[in-house]
Amino acid sequence: MTPFFADIEPITYQGTDSNAELAYRHYNPTEMLGDKTMAEHLRFAVCYWHNFVWPGNDPFGGQTFERPWFDDTMAAAKLKADVAFEMFALLQQPFFCFHDFDVRPEADTLAASNARLDEMVDYLLAKMETTGTRLLWGTANLFSHRRYMSGAATNPDPEVFAYAAATVKQCLDATHRMGGANYVLWGGREGYETLLNTDLKRELEQYGRFLSMVVDYKHKIGFEGTILIEPKPQEPTKHQYDFDTATVYGFLKKFDLEQEVKVNIETGHAVLAGHSFEHELATANALGIFGSIDANRNDYQSGWDTDQFPNNVPEMTLAYYHILAGGGFGNGGTNFDTKIRRQSLEPDDLLSGHIGAMDTCARAFKNAWQMQAEGALATPLAERYAAWDQPWAQAMLSENASLEAIAAEVERKGIDPTPRSGRQEQLENVVNRYC
Repeated sequence: MTPFFADIEPITYQGTDSNAELAYRHYNPTEMLGDKTMAEHLRFAVCYWHNFVWPGNDPFGGQTFERPWFDDTMAAAKLKADVAFEMFALLQQPFFCFHDFDVRPEADTLAASNARLDEMVDYLLAKMETTGTRLLWGTANLFSHRRYMSGAATNPDPEVFAYAAATVKQCLDATHRMGGANYVLWGGREGYETLLNTDLKRELEQYGRFLSMVVDYKHKIGFEGTILIEPKPQEPTKHQYDFDTATVYGFLKKFDLEQEVKVNIETGHAVLAGHSFEHELATANALGIFGSIDANRNDYQSGWDTDQFPNNVPEMTLAYYHILAGGGFGNGGTNFDTKIRRQSLEPDDLLSGHIGAMDTCARAFKNAWQMQAEGALATPLAERYAAWDQPWAQAMLSENASLEAIAAEVERKGIDPTPRSGRQEQLENVVNRYC
């Protein structure tokens, strides 16, 4: 054991009457809902980068955190892993997520960096064996280094494209070795700052070819996990090509990848795109590309991605309602791509943030489960569209339908529609009763 978390005991479920700061009040991992436990439904994951890599800086100030592993050495990387897995165990977290850059220091050459990653994968596998923590997804950091300032797959320099492809190959190999359930591509700089120096068509073609090669390689090595893209409209670039779920779907359709790639949807990114979290989830369900979520919010008084822990039960209730409506998580899960505030300096602040988030999600999930079980929204929704089940209505959607035939039917029946209430206020009241 490291001294970082001192004598903190594992976090346990103590119920709503508990006054303990480091305890779950709503998240009971063994509670059964249907044929699964709460832990199996929610599939919580801790992210490596914000918790163990981020130094507490912001656009106007530098490092605020002092961590004993903040050093670019393999010894520091292994100490970081020791502390990370201690935290996973304290929280009883079933999963974690990482970038290559998070777990190994950058070396002078790609080959040397890859060797370091291989060494760290061996180290992490031993930790996973001891703790039982699994890998929800792995990914490559293709945005922090200056080589990626103009993108990775969409870079105007083919050498950067090649370097990124080699990096993703190594990271996908590592994810496969570790039994990862998914592999994520977040196009942090796959976009543009200005169209004055951007060949949009060329860059999209490059991106499509890059993603096609990732899918091909997944099948070649027998990786059974899901390839995910994480939509985000902007930041760090002015405009990113994976703007939102609908945009990603159009991109996947263009390159015949809609059966191969799904989306990892983040609350904060949905808001930056001008949507709600539930909108993005409902869209992914409608298009058949839902994969997983990052459960982190923005400060809604800020115009940027603040990566805060979820604390809005109604928002997360509707999110999980749509996830359940789509069949629940398959390979996906609830990843906390979250960071404590830069003024939160103590080790137990890391625990408190996750405890509150997990309790929020547990409360929300139980609300959503009950809403679905009781048909709270599904029944009125079915009633609203019931007329479309009539044969004449279905015929209008057939391939044989035509405007002239429909027009003739309107005249024959003397159709003159009477509007019906959408009952929005009643439905909002229904949701609030569950929350």
